[in-house]
Amino acid sequence: MDFLTEEDLVVQKPEIKLLVVDDREDNLFSIETILEPDGYTIRKATSGRAALKILLKEWDFTLILMDVQMPDLNGFETATMIYERDKLRHIPIIFVTANDHGDENMFKGYQMGGVDYIYKPINPELLRVKVAVFVELYNKNHQLLAQEQKLIAANKNLENEIQERRNSEEQVIKLNNQLMEKINQLKLTNEELERFAYVASHDLQEPLRKIIIFGDRLSARYKEVLGDDGNDFLDRMLKASGRMQLLIKNLLTFSRTTTAAEDAVQDTNLKLVIEGVLSDLEIQIEQKKAVFRIGDLPTVYGAASQFRQLFQNLIINSLKFSRENCCPEVDIYAERVRGEAVLNLPEASADEEYYQIHVKDNGIGFDQKYADQIFTVFKRLHSFDTYEGTGIGLSICKKIVEKHGGSISVTSKINEGSNFTITLPVRKAVSDLELAVPGA
Repeated sequence: MDFLTEEDLVVQKPEIKLLVVDDREDNLFSIETILEPDGYTIRKATSGRAALKILLKEWDFTLILMDVQMPDLNGFETATMIYERDKLRHIPIIFVTANDHGDENMFKGYQMGGVDYIYKPINPELLRVKVAVFVELYNKNHQLLAQEQKLIAANKNLENEIQERRNSEEQVIKLNNQLMEKINQLKLTNEELERFAYVASHDLQEPLRKIIIFGDRLSARYKEVLGDDGNDFLDRMLKASGRMQLLIKNLLTFSRTTTAAEDAVQDTNLKLVIEGVLSDLEIQIEQKKAVFRIGDLPTVYGAASQFRQLFQNLIINSLKFSRENCCPEVDIYAERVRGEAVLNLPEASADEEYYQIHVKDNGIGFDQKYADQIFTVFKRLHSFDTYEGTGIGLSICKKIVEKHGGSISVTSKINEGSNFTITLPVRKAVSDLELAVPGA
C-alpha cells in the first residue's frame, strides 16, 4: 500500500475568489482597485440577481462583499437567498453600507450569516486587513481539511492491509510503525500550521495598531474640521478596529495554548487562582453588584497561568451574560467523584477518582441544544452589538482543560442561568483537598 509522503502533505493554496456585489460601477471599481494588488480573483455583480446567477455556476468563493442598499433585491434579501443553498452556506458575507441601519437590522445581518460590516466611504487599509483575516482562515481550514482527508484515506488503506495480512504479525507491526510515523509527520505539519496562525495574527497587530493610532490623532487634531458626519465615520472606524484588535488578541491566546512552550506545571491551589481572578475583576464585579460564593476547591497538578485564563474566561462570561435588572450570583465549588459518575469524559476510568469543578450562574442562559456548539471557535449565540466578544474564549477553556487530561461541559436554561462543569483527574502526587459532596 502507499503511504503519505512529505510531498503529499504540502497542500497547494487554493485560488482566492471574492464576489463583490454593488449596483454602482464606481463602487465596484473602487473595491477592485483596493483588493486587486493582493492577488485575489474578483468577480463583480451589479445587482443581487446578477450575484445569484453567478453563484448558480460557481460556489468556490472565499468571501462575498455585498452592498446593503440595492434596488430590486437588497443585500439582506440576497444573502437570505444565497444561504438557502447548502453549497453556499460556508461563504462568509461582509455587508457594505453607507447608513447606520440600527441594532435590529445589524443583528438581522448577522443572523443571516454576515460576519461584519464595512461603512462607506471605504477605508482601503481597513478593507484589506479585514479581507486578509478571512482569507488566512480560509487557507488554514483548506489545508487542515485536505490533510484530514489524506489521513483518512491512509488509515483506510492501512485497515485493508492489516485485514489482508492479519496472519502475519511481523507485517502488522511494520504497518503500524509506518502509520505512527505518518501520524507524527501530520502532527508536526499541524503544529506548523498553528504556529503560522499565531505568527499571522501577531503580524496583523502592527497595521491595525497604526490604524488606531492615526485614527486617534485624526480625531484629536481635526475633530472640528471633520464635522458631525466625519467624526461619526471616524468613530465607527475606531470601534471596528477595536473589535478586530480584540479578535487578534484572542486568536493569539488560542494559538499560544497549543504552540507555546509548556508553562511550568506544579501543584496549583484553585481557590487561590480564583481569588486572584476576582481581585483583578474587582471593578467589574462592583459595577454589576455581583455576588460570588466560593466553596471547597482542590489543589491540582497543572499550569497555574492556564488555569487562571480558564477561570477568568468563565467568570467574565458570568458577568457579561447576566440578566437585566438582576444582580449576578455565581457559585464556584467542587466535588470528588468516582469514574462511573463522570458523564462528560468518555475515557474516564471507573476505578479512578476525578474532580468536578462547577461554575454556576443565574444569568440569561441559552437553549441546551447549543451546549456543544459554544465551545467551537468563533461560535456566538448573540450579536457583537448585544454582547461584546469574539467567540474564542470558551474554545480556549476547552483546549486548556483537554491539555490537562480533562473535559468541560455545560447545562443551561434560558433565563435560568448556566452551569459549567470542569472534570479533571485526581493526580496521586498532589496533596488533595478533601471535598464534601454537595447535598451529602
